[in-house]
Amino acid sequence: MIRIVLADDHPVVREGLRGMLSAEPDLEVVGEAASGPQAEALAAELRPDIVLMDLRMPGGDGVESTGRITAAGLPCRVVVLTTYETDRDILRAVEAGAAGYLLKDLARGELAEAVRAAVRGETVLAPTVAGRLVDRLRAKPERPRLSDREVAVLRLVADGLTNAEVGRRLYVAESTVKTHLLRIFGKLGVDDRTAAVTTALREGLL
Repeated sequence: MIRIVLADDHPVVREGLRGMLSAEPDLEVVGEAASGPQAEALAAELRPDIVLMDLRMPGGDGVESTGRITAAGLPCRVVVLTTYETDRDILRAVEAGAAGYLLKDLARGELAEAVRAAVRGETVLAPTVAGRLVDRLRAKPERPRLSDREVAVLRLVADGLTNAEVGRRLYVAESTVKTHLLRIFGKLGVDDRTAAVTTALREGLL
């Protein structure tokens, strides 16, 4: 039996969801919450398999609660169920650890199957949401590329060496090191050594 907690601030919505899910022989609604914090408390107390989480509730933000439930290591997966599908909402939910992002216009059978899929460890996304994520990834700027020598220079800078020390280590003039750094700054879109190292680490270039 798959145990579910519903989190939505509208009682009518919760009643409808309960009716849809309870009609399935393998699904059971074990708790209802009207806010994010209430959902967190029920997730900790009841240890359900799934929390169906609305995004915008006056008693507490669903995304923030999703993040806290995920960070707590509770044995449940959070699936967002909302009417909102803006890029910002979708990205915030995914970054918070949501196992899925569904819209409230889906049919009963689709909702039930999505819950089952989430319990199996799959990521469940409404088709329009999946499309938005794909578009977002396609639009993402290509990661900057550094030459082998630029990487070598930046690694030594990251170790705390001065330009002169980097030059001696690589057997090049200090002016050559400065030239490499200027090129690195331009590729990474930064203005100083610290920002260059930080950005390179974040981008997985070092």
